[in-house]
Amino acid sequence: MNDYPSAPDPSAQIPQSAEGARQGIPPQQTVRVAFPQSAPYATYAILGATVAFYILQIVSVAVFGYPSSYGNIDWLELYGARINDFIRMGQVWRLFTPALLHGSIPHIFFNMYALYAIGIGIERYFGRNRYLLLYILCAFTGNVTSFLFTNGYSVGASTAIFGLIGAEAVFLIQNRKMFAGHFNRAIGNVIFIIVINLFLVGSLPGIDNWGHIGGLIGGVMFTSFAGPVWEVEGIPPALHLVDRRESRNVITGAAVVMLIFGALTLWGMVK
Repeated sequence: MNDYPSAPDPSAQIPQSAEGARQGIPPQQTVRVAFPQSAPYATYAILGATVAFYILQIVSVAVFGYPSSYGNIDWLELYGARINDFIRMGQVWRLFTPALLHGSIPHIFFNMYALYAIGIGIERYFGRNRYLLLYILCAFTGNVTSFLFTNGYSVGASTAIFGLIGAEAVFLIQNRKMFAGHFNRAIGNVIFIIVINLFLVGSLPGIDNWGHIGGLIGGVMFTSFAGPVWEVEGIPPALHLVDRRESRNVITGAAVVMLIFGALTLWGMVK
């Protein structure tokens, strides 16, 4: 995946007022308003943890070799990959842990590049805690969908990364008035990336496209309920952005996703 979209800072059309005139702001001037700035520690933490787990995968093979009865998978994959038979035995952590595991150096490289490229912007828009919750939920929904519609096993962070792309699409739509003339280009980039990766890259052998679709759905669902809705407040030129989404909406969004995909998991375990 490449050419990841990132929404620009929003612009606000400021009408002329007595205060604006005193400040020397002409009528209908476009004023750039920046999103809150903070270091993307959550993205860095996910990157670091994922790379650390891949190193452990390599070390486990170097020290213990491959598990003899399970083919060419390492020990961490044996206990953490999305393997349907084990999930049906009650090992439901396998609906989360595959996002920390990868099958090769190119696999983790491209996924971590994608996470870095899109995750920093999403974390900035969503805030650290909501972003982490989004990432975990999308890994879950992607692996549930993969569990329902595919066999074999799968690993990789792309389930969660597709969720971030879906979240950005909804975020742009919900905040389209904020981005003025940049909206069409930004949402067009998001749609292009989704189409290319689902229908071109997703057609390649070994790609868990159902996991990608499930992650995308999870990101769209959660953000529809819980994504930030930014508004400009203040008196020119002292303007700032305020998120109108309440904490209870975030809880509701997470609960809806977990209930729906939790129920689908139970159905998949007994069918």
